[in-house]
Amino acid sequence: MNLSRALVIPRHFGKCGHRFLSALVVAEHDNSKISSATLSAISAASLIGDVSCLVAGKKCGPIAEYVSSLAGVKKVMLAENAVFEHPIAENYSQLVLACQSSFAATHIIAGTSAFSRSFMPRVAVTLNSSLISDVLAVLSPDTFQRPIYAGNALVTLQSLVSSPPIRLWSIASFFCLAIEITMFLVPDKVHCLTVRETSFVPAEPSNNKAVIEAVDYVIEECNKVKFIKQTIAKKDRPGLNEAKIIISGGRALKSKENFQRFASFCPQHLGDLGARAILIAEAITMLDLCILATELLYTLADKLGAAVGATRAAVDAGFVDNELQVRQPRRFILVN
Repeated sequence: MNLSRALVIPRHFGKCGHRFLSALVVAEHDNSKISSATLSAISAASLIGDVSCLVAGKKCGPIAEYVSSLAGVKKVMLAENAVFEHPIAENYSQLVLACQSSFAATHIIAGTSAFSRSFMPRVAVTLNSSLISDVLAVLSPDTFQRPIYAGNALVTLQSLVSSPPIRLWSIASFFCLAIEITMFLVPDKVHCLTVRETSFVPAEPSNNKAVIEAVDYVIEECNKVKFIKQTIAKKDRPGLNEAKIIISGGRALKSKENFQRFASFCPQHLGDLGARAILIAEAITMLDLCILATELLYTLADKLGAAVGATRAAVDAGFVDNELQVRQPRRFILVN
């Protein structure tokens, strides 16, 4: 019996060489300004290839104009439709997939946020790709660094997918004989990422003037999900996920009133603390120092342009809302 063997070449190698790299950034905005997470996502995308940015919403032309001026952006895709007025994952995922199919983007990138967590998993599973979340560094077009174990360790990973089994046949003595089954690990056709905003320098306006292209895809509006309302808390200080400095209070503050109390007292030598510091009020255990720490908490935060955080003990005691807790699942901070 004469059996023949064949050399199988992985599919991602072709006569035309490597694919041209391009990144599609999905913009998050509130119709008045673009999120800082999106600005960081644009910077991360510029490390990979040409950057196209998708701006979707209702009457969001001014946002598209602003995005077109950002450094590194080559094209802005504007999808103005009432369907995208609210961030419903079922609608956004259809739009992102349609844009990727039309423009053959090799990467789909968004900033890490509740917005991206809603639709990016849908996009990735539809494309049969891995979703790499909370990327800290782009090492190559298919290799990235992200945190694991609640941020206590970093891992470098490569985005790969198993190709379908390839069955080779040989004809011998009037019957077919399967002689080999081969499976390859090949790079994802489309890489889906969310990036941590504090790990990349936000893109800034420049003399750039990217082309704005209106897109009008037929989107099947989801009837199973209905938007009810969106409550946005007014913040006078940066959020925990975007702050470079965090002033955190704990159980030593004793009460909700102490935590929220604002005093005009400000230390004269505040500049000596430097622009990068974290004050942990949990460490202050003496009662007489406790009140002083409370008075300094918000004043110090405002002076340094910092966010105010809290320990779990302070949150459990009811001193502050849960959104101020520094360490909790799916929330990572990166102070300098």
